[in-house]
Amino acid sequence: MEKPVHPFSELFAQLGLPSDEAGIRGFIASHSPLPADVRLEEAPFWTPAQAQLLREERIDDADWIETIDQLNLALHATPDA
Repeated sequence: MEKPVHPFSELFAQLGLPSDEAGIRGFIASHSPLPADVRLEEAPFWTPAQAQLLREERIDDADWIETIDQLNLALHATPDA
């Protein structure tokens, strides 16, 4: 059985963040790029509860992992110059 893939909007809602397209784009734009040596869940902008949620989902390899990995890639990406 395949694990469901959650859209960014659901992950952002789980994190208590604005989950509309503008809110997601704004969050990514204002918090990227993360330095390569900073793990997603260790980024300084998360609350302790948000960081814990990301950490637990990654450790559990939960059905959120693909969406969390996509967020990780988006926040580590360097904007086009």
